[in-house]
Amino acid sequence: MGSQLKCVILGGGGFIGSHIVETLAEQGHSVRVFERHNINTRNIAHVLGRIELVYGDFLNEDDLCRALAGMDIIIHLVSTTLPKSSNDNVIYDVETNVIGTIRLLNLAKQLGIRKIIFASSGGTVYGLPQYQPISETHPTDPICSHGIAKITIEKYLQLYHHLYNLDYTVLRFANPYGPKQDPMTGQGAITVFLQQILNEEPISIWGDGTVARDYFYISDLAEAVLAAIEKDPPSKIYNIASGFSHTLNELINIMQAVTGRTPLIRYLPARKLDVSVNILDISRARKELSWSPQVPLEEGINRTWQWLQNYK
Repeated sequence: MGSQLKCVILGGGGFIGSHIVETLAEQGHSVRVFERHNINTRNIAHVLGRIELVYGDFLNEDDLCRALAGMDIIIHLVSTTLPKSSNDNVIYDVETNVIGTIRLLNLAKQLGIRKIIFASSGGTVYGLPQYQPISETHPTDPICSHGIAKITIEKYLQLYHHLYNLDYTVLRFANPYGPKQDPMTGQGAITVFLQQILNEEPISIWGDGTVARDYFYISDLAEAVLAAIEKDPPSKIYNIASGFSHTLNELINIMQAVTGRTPLIRYLPARKLDVSVNILDISRARKELSWSPQVPLEEGINRTWQWLQNYK
């Protein structure tokens, strides 16, 4: 796809986006970040001199047009809902995420964008697993609105590719964690639990702690995005994960070893939206993107713990 690419990262100031911004800037790509007006830029403060920052509203066509003008690649990270809250207001989920993305696709087509990289959800699009590890060809039957919105967007990407030859890659992320993940959002068990250990607060676990997820370190996610941009891969959908699952109880044990602290655990009734086990098959990404996760869980948790101790 050529050496230097002009990439716009929608939602580039957040946890995931800021790591992608850093990685792309380091590789010599031209980076523009599109973010909300009131966003705190602390995550990207150290690279502000090397990137362009554009403010606006994802749902405002004029703002979006300014953000996309002159770009080659769109990295679409914007999501207005979280899996756990998406079922509370399904109409909002569809209006903001699905309709907003269709507007984005129309603009991308008009402006001659070469490719869209879309951040999908390996944890929610498949629903209840019929087999483990879950491959990209597994049925998609989400049990939360967030997952339904993600899979709908994937289908529209496919449609626009079919109709207008707008290229795309879908990356179905498992559970990324690491520095810059704000523990106050309540997203990301590893960061939230570590923050509670740091503050000597009890950790609340829904169910008996045997819910198992596929956790992978944020720098590995950024490398996957880089590969999807630079390699022009043959498939359209890739699982991006560690390829292993760990229960919440196992996470707590590793955290105890890393921090040297023993947290107080409160077990609460299980939630309907939680799939019991989710492990993604990453063999397609290994083969076609030449990508594989590099940071082991214990090391990643240690890095996150070191960062949190300086996070204010």
